[in-house]
Amino acid sequence: MGKIIIMTDSTSDIPQEVRERLQIEMIPLKIEIDGVTYLDNVTLDPDSFYEKLAAASALPKTSQPSPTEFVEAFQRILQQEPDASIISFHLSSEFSGTYQSALIAYSMLEEQADITIIDSKSASYGFGARVVKAAEMALEGESKEAILEEVSRLEKETEVFFLVDTLEYLQKGGRIGRASAIIGTLLNIKPILSIDKDGFVTSVDKVRGTKKAMNRIIELLHQKFDPQEPVAIIMAWAGRKDAAMDLHELVKNSFNVQKTDFTTIGPVIGNHAGPGTSAVFMYKLKG
Repeated sequence: MGKIIIMTDSTSDIPQEVRERLQIEMIPLKIEIDGVTYLDNVTLDPDSFYEKLAAASALPKTSQPSPTEFVEAFQRILQQEPDASIISFHLSSEFSGTYQSALIAYSMLEEQADITIIDSKSASYGFGARVVKAAEMALEGESKEAILEEVSRLEKETEVFFLVDTLEYLQKGGRIGRASAIIGTLLNIKPILSIDKDGFVTSVDKVRGTKKAMNRIIELLHQKFDPQEPVAIIMAWAGRKDAAMDLHELVKNSFNVQKTDFTTIGPVIGNHAGPGTSAVFMYKLKG
């Protein structure tokens, strides 16, 4: 059996040091700010992005890698590991054409290589955690079948809630109307968002005030997890981490958290959610 190579795109928001340690291949999406195009998490890091976003004359535009770029990435891997099996995880097909580009590239190479393309039906560390687990298992010598079985379990069991600091970026991205955004901002409405099992962003609740919104997230997590069962969490933030750390304290004090990871929401996902967004991802640890 050849080596198993794990691949993803930049929207998984896996920190660079983790990608390098676990030998995860990454293909970046692109983001254009005031006429200049950057590679997500390659030529534009999150901190620089949020600075540029604050000064941008219009909402930046994002775009997916082309099928040709995917073919080149796959071929580069196969030149180094001709017998490799590639498992490639990507941003929900409901958010981006990235998955479709990967599928087209796969169709051009399927007779030459063993490539599996996965629509994560999620975003950020909602699927980044699966990529990390797959890479850990690959380095441990686990089979492709075992890896796919475990990431399928994580897909089904991971819950995610985003707390959006401002409605401005949802409005700019066309998710809500301008009048709703203005009224919501005046009333200090904090939307709580999630991603459903089909990969769509869904509005779970709207709460007035950040503290009440965080407590509501704890209530929502209690509906999904027993406070006594061991869980893993990932805390993520866009630009500012203070709110995410406040939410982390609440989660830590409310559940049996055995594993915690932290990450920054990258440019492409942050462009739509907006600075100040906080997210918690939670899944049950296997006994």
